[in-house]
Amino acid sequence: MTSELALPAAELPPDAVEIGRITDAWGVKGWFKVLPHSSEPAALLSGKRWYLQPTERGPRSFSGTVGLDLRQVREHAGGIVAWAQGIDERSVAEALRGSRIFVPRSGFPQTEDGEYYWVDLIGLAVENREGVALGTVRDLLTTGPQTVLVLDGEVVEGKPVERMIPFVGAFIDQVDLAGRRIVADWQPDY
Repeated sequence: MTSELALPAAELPPDAVEIGRITDAWGVKGWFKVLPHSSEPAALLSGKRWYLQPTERGPRSFSGTVGLDLRQVREHAGGIVAWAQGIDERSVAEALRGSRIFVPRSGFPQTEDGEYYWVDLIGLAVENREGVALGTVRDLLTTGPQTVLVLDGEVVEGKPVERMIPFVGAFIDQVDLAGRRIVADWQPDY
């Protein structure tokens, strides 16, 4: 471990969601570049406080969870840059490289009707119109024009069968976040 940064220790909120990573310093005054985990970085841009945990690999400049109170966050040249209180030099921003960024789910901006954050869909049970279980949402993929649900289905020979269903109105009848389920116009043998 390298020398520890003097960043305020914080407790990770119970509804914390990892939404990005710090990739590098930007400029000489302590700004840093951020790689969001989503193509829609609204949660990164709207937050006033981020929680960081150190990189899983390589040198660490802090341990545990730290809180960053943001001065500014903005989109720049197809990416995101941020500046936080207590980070006023490039060397400090460089020391954060690889840090994982978390924000509380409760702080995400409200979605429009029929829009969902991926984090809210992961873990939902998916069944078809006949009530046949198709699996549980493990991940989502963007394939260009549409998003695809990646499901872990029944276990065959010790491994869950992976199933993919386009997350579009033609195939998705209902998303019930409260009931933790999705109803799809899909058959197990597709």
